[in-house]
Amino acid sequence: MSPKKILFPLLLVMGVVAALGMAWWIQRPGQTGAGGSATTGPSAAAPGATARAPVVEVARVEVMKLSDETQAVGTLRSRQGVMLRPEVSGRVAQLNFRDGERVKKGQLLLQLDDQLPQAQIKQSQAELSIALANHQRNQELVAQKFISQRSVDESAAALEVAQAKLALTQVSAARLKLVAPFDGIVGIRNVSVGDYLKDGTDVVNIEDMDAVYVDFRLPERLQGKIKKGQIAMLDLDAVPGRRFSAVVQAIDPQIDASGRSVSVRGCVDNRQLQLRPGMFARVNAVFGERDKARVIPEEALVPQGNRQFVIKLTPGADKDTMVAQRVDVKLGIRKPGRVEILEGLEEGDLVVIAGQQRVQKDGTAVRVAEFGKAPTGNAGAPGAAPAAKADKPSAAIAQARADAGPNPCLSGS
Repeated sequence: MSPKKILFPLLLVMGVVAALGMAWWIQRPGQTGAGGSATTGPSAAAPGATARAPVVEVARVEVMKLSDETQAVGTLRSRQGVMLRPEVSGRVAQLNFRDGERVKKGQLLLQLDDQLPQAQIKQSQAELSIALANHQRNQELVAQKFISQRSVDESAAALEVAQAKLALTQVSAARLKLVAPFDGIVGIRNVSVGDYLKDGTDVVNIEDMDAVYVDFRLPERLQGKIKKGQIAMLDLDAVPGRRFSAVVQAIDPQIDASGRSVSVRGCVDNRQLQLRPGMFARVNAVFGERDKARVIPEEALVPQGNRQFVIKLTPGADKDTMVAQRVDVKLGIRKPGRVEILEGLEEGDLVVIAGQQRVQKDGTAVRVAEFGKAPTGNAGAPGAAPAAKADKPSAAIAQARADAGPNPCLSGS
């Protein structure tokens, strides 16, 4: 091989080595470029390190009251409601109510023509009087041994037949009357005086609305959380701007196989008659409340597989930088824009909510954007919804409820 062919690769390798050495010397810590004088120590390195630190946005771990709840849709129903129908045919003789008025239990609402049953009652009463007199006379005669005991037994049987006949005619006459089965409000009647009604004809509905039920369904996975006596909050399109509270009164023991859901019934105090059967309701079923729940914005979460992490910040070497540390957290209740932290963080800790991709490893120095304005309070988390307010009736409504008596949902009436 000629000397020229050996010299050329050798010179090339030497040039590369020289270039790499020069680059290392220029970038070595403690060197400066323009002045040529070397500077050493933390004070000289700090400005450059701060300038190179990534910028992140942060939020503080807050403590607030949280409710463990779920949403459902429900329908309002009367506590008691029936459609009144006659059991026998007949012509309407009296209507003793007005549409939409309140009626009392046992009040006569409709009377069918009962002239024939009343005549039968009088006939039965007369037959009963005769049978009673004959039986009393036979008892006197048998005591004097003028007649046999058999005659007394026959008169006693005749008396019982007369009594049964009278009771039968009275029951037949009573079936011509429609009375209110409970206190409530009648609807709009479908008949008038003089109409001939067949048995089973709809006359008028009556509703007990001092308390209304709300029926809704929950997924079967929540059947272990819902308990009797818990509170559900209702929002109704028909009554905007106000929330009503319902007390859970019953839970169906059977899971609906078609929808894999459990039926729940709550009771709402409606003595002010603001709610009506058939209304649509949005239900927030409350399973429990925590007064001091630690929460952070949802965007602070960094999911990895089945685990959730956050990047927590601690004070750094100077006032302008902080040190990032990845922390494994356990989550609790989720709210719009918020998530509860059960384990891993404490109140007041700083967590990164934007710029997590710039933090490559634990111990990275970062700068906080707008550090002096780190979000605090409920306004800090984007998308956080304001806490819902429970129904707080005015003084006039509260006084009216007190005058109307105890809460029908709690009194067991």
